[in-house]
Amino acid sequence: MRLQDIDINPKTKRLEVDIMEENNSFAIVVCDGKARIAKLPKYGETKIITHQGKVKRVKWDEGEEF
Repeated sequence: MRLQDIDINPKTKRLEVDIMEENNSFAIVVCDGKARIAKLPKYGETKIITHQGKVKRVKWDEGEEF
C-alpha cells in the first residue's frame, strides 16, 4: 500500500512526522481530518486528484531512465 495513515493527535489536532526516519521524498496529504503519507517514486509523476475540495485519489505514473 503506497498511502500510509499518519496519526493526528485528537487533543491538539497536530500531526508529527520524523523527517529523519524517511529515506526518500514524500508528500503528506490531509483531507477531512485524516492524514496520509505518500512516498514519491524516484522517476515519475504523482498526481493528487481532488473533487469539490476533497482528495479523491492519488495516481502514480512511474518510469525509469534508460
